[in-house]
Amino acid sequence: MIGTFVNIVAIIIGSSIGLFLNKRLPERFIAIFFQVIGIFTIFLGISMALESTHILHMIVALITGSVIGEALKIQIGFEKLGNYLRRRFKIRNEKFTEGLITAFLLYCVGSLTIVGALEAGLRGDEELIYIKSIMDGVSSIALASGLGLGVAFSVFPLLIFQGGITLLASVFGEFIPQVMIVEISAVGGILLIGMGISILDIKKINVMNMLPALITIILLMWLIPEINL
Repeated sequence: MIGTFVNIVAIIIGSSIGLFLNKRLPERFIAIFFQVIGIFTIFLGISMALESTHILHMIVALITGSVIGEALKIQIGFEKLGNYLRRRFKIRNEKFTEGLITAFLLYCVGSLTIVGALEAGLRGDEELIYIKSIMDGVSSIALASGLGLGVAFSVFPLLIFQGGITLLASVFGEFIPQVMIVEISAVGGILLIGMGISILDIKKINVMNMLPALITIILLMWLIPEINL
């Protein structure tokens, strides 16, 4: 768990720098930051998705996961949580919830999160998490400069998600085949593409409602692993 706590500190430091710059940078600089982040997020998502060797599993997982997420109204629930925190801590930033959701998705559904957390849990090797911490810290500067304090608050769901994977891996990790890790990462790549599209204001996509796909892909790979395209 040391790597996860280092990751949290990196995000808090980066967010603090971003909040400091927020009041000092002209709007055009913040806009170009977001364009870069949006384009890079789409690129990262595509590179992750192309690793999949079980396309049919990925499609079915995304469809069923999205239906489950829509039925559970995960996006709405997360937005309500963000709005509650904003009221509770008397935060004036109107983009607080958007920053919380965007940062959470960017920091938690990438391949480094999954593979790094598994490596930490299985072997005690924190190297990938440390690399991710540097990347998250840098990206949080740009995110916080445009979206505000919500980016810093993303460390709480990150602790639960990333830390949870590490703890589960320490107990069950040896039973997780490499192909399953690849497919989980590929589904996460699709979610990142959707987020990148939202960041670039091309179209609003409720990516949070697609999160159950990360679970349905595990079930599909476990139940019918022999089918692949």
